[in-house]
Amino acid sequence: PDSVTGTKRAMIEPSLAPDVDRIAINTIRFLAVDMVEKANSGHPGAPMGQAALAYVLWARHLRHHPANPTWPNRDRFVLSCGHASALIYSLLHLSGYDLSLEDLQDFRQLGSKTPGHPEFHLTPGVETTTGPLGQGISNAVGMAIAERQLGATFNRPGFDVIDHRTWVIASDGDLMEGVSAEASSLAGHLGLGKLNVLYDDNKISIDGPTDLAFSEDVGKRYQAYGWHVLEVGDGNDLGALDEAAEEAKSETDRPTLIVVRTHIGFGSPNKQDTAGAHGAPLGAEEVDLTKRALGWPLEPLFHVPDEAREAFAPVPTRGQRLEAEWLGLMDRYRIEHAEAAAELDRRIARRLPENWESGLPRFSPADGSLATRKASGAVVSAIARKVPELIGGSADLTGSNNTYQKDSTDFGRGNPGGRNFYFGVREHGMGSILNGMALSGMLIPYGGTFLIFSDYMRPAIRLAALMGLGAVYVFTHDSIFLGEDGPTHQPISQLLSLRSIPGLTVLRPADAIETAEAWRFAITHRDRPTAIVLTRQKLPILSEAAEHAGAGLPRGGYVLSDPAEGEVKLILIATGSEVSLALAAQKELAARGVPARVVSLPSWELFDAQDRAYREAVLPPAVGKRLAIEAGTPLGWERYAGDAGDVLGIDGFGASAPFQDLAESYGFTVENVVARAEKLLGA
Repeated sequence: PDSVTGTKRAMIEPSLAPDVDRIAINTIRFLAVDMVEKANSGHPGAPMGQAALAYVLWARHLRHHPANPTWPNRDRFVLSCGHASALIYSLLHLSGYDLSLEDLQDFRQLGSKTPGHPEFHLTPGVETTTGPLGQGISNAVGMAIAERQLGATFNRPGFDVIDHRTWVIASDGDLMEGVSAEASSLAGHLGLGKLNVLYDDNKISIDGPTDLAFSEDVGKRYQAYGWHVLEVGDGNDLGALDEAAEEAKSETDRPTLIVVRTHIGFGSPNKQDTAGAHGAPLGAEEVDLTKRALGWPLEPLFHVPDEAREAFAPVPTRGQRLEAEWLGLMDRYRIEHAEAAAELDRRIARRLPENWESGLPRFSPADGSLATRKASGAVVSAIARKVPELIGGSADLTGSNNTYQKDSTDFGRGNPGGRNFYFGVREHGMGSILNGMALSGMLIPYGGTFLIFSDYMRPAIRLAALMGLGAVYVFTHDSIFLGEDGPTHQPISQLLSLRSIPGLTVLRPADAIETAEAWRFAITHRDRPTAIVLTRQKLPILSEAAEHAGAGLPRGGYVLSDPAEGEVKLILIATGSEVSLALAAQKELAARGVPARVVSLPSWELFDAQDRAYREAVLPPAVGKRLAIEAGTPLGWERYAGDAGDVLGIDGFGASAPFQDLAESYGFTVENVVARAEKLLGA
């Protein structure tokens, strides 16, 4: 790694007198200390150690406009070590964002704008929700990918209308987490030159010194990933920090990691460089000692000197100027490149193209049987022709997941405008990168893998749901019926696991027609992530779905088929591949004089959101005999089967065999469904 020694420092003009810089940095430190102390919880040590590097970045390098936190061409800042949230709240307040001193005083309190970890949509200026370590830096990779792809799509000679950087502060813990390794490896491979990470190398974790479990040379590891690596030996050396940031900005072919040696709890006489400064208040006595040691007044609390205001005073003015320059560029762009400008304006406004749905394929029973993963692939390519913001790929399963856009090119170093992505065998990294791409607001990202491997990316899915991001997950090979790969690859509990995440819509379509409707829902509901769960095996295309799915699937569940005659005595409820089984069983029951209704229930979440009248029209309380059928865990289905009902599911882990043999072995046959139904009815 290159060491920033200050040999070029004379070339960098300091923005302010050294005492003003020092006071501004200590203001950041002690706002954080006072926040944690007042809340009696939090993490003071990291903000104290990171204050100088954060100050240099925010006051001198970050291109942002506090009066308009969503200005499209702003730099993105990600505090990956979200436990240091008091740092970003101090910076936001001092920089002029809509975050008052009173908000800082409400740190970690119910309903405040300053929660324990930064939350997207809640606090102005927070670009992504962080806290689970490794997620922020991985989101940042997605942000940098989005910037590169959008720039390649919209920029024209003399009109770099998409041209911003992504800055990250990451901790030792972030770089211990495996997800950051996955994402960082891909970032180096892609050469994301506008991604800059300041690594807070303070050598302390909750358990104590990091060398208890972490002794690798991080800089060399990132060099091996293909990153540009710099070192700053003293995290309080403003000139060296300034120089490193400038050098990072000059590197265009590689992402940059700046290894900054800092001291957790800087200034605390008894807790600096100890785990005691990490995750608990310093305590009143130590706070007093620290303030005295750094020449800070003991009172008042939350003290912001005039010098600190002076240090940050240029930030809003500079931001206003930068945005005004961009708006002027956009005005000229609209004249000289009207078509591209109209498309960019549409993307910024998050409007879908007119008549985009006209390209959706129309499936019919005459098409024969088709795996829903195959149907999904046809839908993806069709949507991509009409919706250019649709962009994505798979975690090394492109052919199996059918995620390739046939008329698009591949994203890569040499083709940044491509829309097909290869994430490699990195499910967790893929999920987090999708979140960063979605945060641009101008892309609809999707990622594919087998349903079983949703476990690997669950933390990122949960955060997408928490943030309300419109990422789409294409989960194929959705049950034991993937067959010979056996129980290591056969999902049993994964559907229930995904359904338990608040804010995530899970759709398990019954056939190609429902699959197209599932994608229609995902594209039109960008305020939440959607998981589309698909089969490996072929399924019949249902005439009943052709008649009812367009209106029924968006409501989560609907009456697919009622008996030709007679009052309904039994309801068969199913999802995915088991819906056609339920329809076949319905016919056999009819032949035996048992009138049964078949309900397709592709989404619990959407069905539960319907009003009571609709839900009871689909599942009438008077019909208590119900059999739910799904090739997964039966847990949870009791809410629809009811006390007098039954569930045909799987309690084990599957087996390796052709799917037809598995269906027979696990009872997913017409004969067994009819037998279970007749037992329910007492026949």
